Amino acid sequence: MKSYLFAALFLILGGCPLWAHDHLPEKPEPGSSPWGPEDERGAANRMTPEKVLEAVKLIKKGQVYSLGREYDAGVPLVSGRSFVMSIPYAAAPAGENKIIGLEELITTQLGQVGTQLDGLGHVGIDDTFYNGHKHPDFVTPKGLTKLGVENVGVFMTRGILLDIAKLKDKERLEKGYEITADDLREALEAKGLEIHPGDFVLIHTGWGSLWKVDNELYNSGQPGIGVGAAKFLIGKEITMVGADNWGIEVHPGPDPEVLYPVHQMLLTQQGIYNLENLDTAQLAEDEVHEFAFFFAPLKLVGATGSPGNPVAIR
Repeated sequence: MKSYLFAALFLILGGCPLWAHDHLPEKPEPGSSPWGPEDERGAANRMTPEKVLEAVKLIKKGQVYSLGREYDAGVPLVSGRSFVMSIPYAAAPAGENKIIGLEELITTQLGQVGTQLDGLGHVGIDDTFYNGHKHPDFVTPKGLTKLGVENVGVFMTRGILLDIAKLKDKERLEKGYEITADDLREALEAKGLEIHPGDFVLIHTGWGSLWKVDNELYNSGQPGIGVGAAKFLIGKEITMVGADNWGIEVHPGPDPEVLYPVHQMLLTQQGIYNLENLDTAQLAEDEVHEFAFFFAPLKLVGATGSPGNPVAIR
């Protein structure tokens, strides 16, 4: 009887495995991507010409919002990451016009510092990553031979902002607050919005107000979406979820023995991207809840993620 119940749940959830019977995420089977056994782009395949045209129609004022943070040595850094930039030397003036040039040397975990896109090679379940790729088969000291961020392409799609802080009548949600599926539904209903397949869903928690103000508190945890909210977003067939915190999902989570399960659900199982450490303050203040979204990740061959400056346009 138990196997029938799980089979029924599998079908209800659209054939996408979410949780095993012990509540831990299941590894994706090799070649399980709906876009084919060779797919390395995941939900980026939802970036169709139709989504681009849908996004363009939302531009009414021509107002551009920068969602990216500045990169410097003072940014909050988690997991032992670092950011060091120097100007190593100035070349001697050359030519009759005495041209002189400068350049920078940056030492950092480039794809996983500051505003960052989590690529499909960033998080796995045990030895297995998106589309069933096994860790020993594609991870090398010089980069990934599969699922590198160079495969992602450009995002141009409809974006929606869900202001959960305002929904809860707060400037900033508390550390450890789990955003639920009901929270997302209420935020959508409050603005008369629906999520469309291929959308970018941006969540404002207010946690970003701590950026370079109280880095210690910022890094110590965060409000964010939980497993139920992730299932809701997966069911909407989105392309990407972003937030004004460092890891999208609630931390600490409800079970201290289960670490970052939302990352595994979105990236590993579904190929849905995370966009982290965003500046959502102005967008929330101006109550811009529907916009054209644009982001072009750097083509860093074999990298797990990409920095950048995503933009919202209304």
